[in-house]
Amino acid sequence: MAHRLINDKINAAVVIGGVNMDIWGRPADKLVAKDSAPGFVSMTPGGVGRNIAHNLCLLGLNVGLVAALGDDANGSSLKKSCEELGMDMTLSPVIPGRNSSCYLYITDSDGDMALAINEMDICREISPEYLSSILPELKKYSALVLDANLSEEALSYICENIDLPIYADPVSTVKGGKFLPHLSRIRAFKPNLLEAQMLTGEAEPERAAKKLVEMGVERVFISLGSDGIIAASKDALVHLPVIPTETVNVNGAGDSAMAAIIWADMQGMSLEDTANAARLAGSITCRSEKSNSPELGTLKDLL
Repeated sequence: MAHRLINDKINAAVVIGGVNMDIWGRPADKLVAKDSAPGFVSMTPGGVGRNIAHNLCLLGLNVGLVAALGDDANGSSLKKSCEELGMDMTLSPVIPGRNSSCYLYITDSDGDMALAINEMDICREISPEYLSSILPELKKYSALVLDANLSEEALSYICENIDLPIYADPVSTVKGGKFLPHLSRIRAFKPNLLEAQMLTGEAEPERAAKKLVEMGVERVFISLGSDGIIAASKDALVHLPVIPTETVNVNGAGDSAMAAIIWADMQGMSLEDTANAARLAGSITCRSEKSNSPELGTLKDLL
């Protein structure tokens, strides 16, 4: 499907996906299995969809977020924090009697992921029935961003009923397969290597990127960690090396890269320039203790 933007809302994107409270634990020294370690613990708003929306706000877009919230203290805190960032939360339902999503993760002392647990069943409240009730409002945006925390039924409804450019994040190897029936509707897709391998059956990054394009995606961006990023379209394939960075916390780096891809593509940038924006965004986020680096707004000056 051709890339279509609505002229009167060229800088407006709606994100539909997960929002949760992130609880991060990081040991002061070596992480020891089955033992308690002195260290650092924080609680901050998170979730793939919410993080992407946050980063899009930092990049200067007008952003709406559609995510299910519980009627608990975390839900109130999450909604307030999103509104303070400038997100439109009017389409995010508050579900009575439900706990808001929570993501608990532990890194090693260098900030690399060691273990994580998520509780995100409330995402199923973003159902086809609910989406149908807000469909006219969704169609007012110029771009649509999805994460795979949504149910298969919700993703199908969106792809079949909304004629907007779709940007998609597979979230994980377990959840990413939900997008397989809808790849021809996706303008830009950002899996990591494991996710791309799972979706295509191809071991080599270049072959996986080309296969995803053959399967219908217009633009594919595969994050390769320390090996950089590969980007592919029908007419091009580029591989950019990683930007050397002092890593503080890797959580959120992929979400900032995804936001950069959306922002750059909406500005009409080339495949290579968009991939460069993604790797710069990831580098900026890795240097921050926060999953959404306040410095992301400097990205425009680095391109």
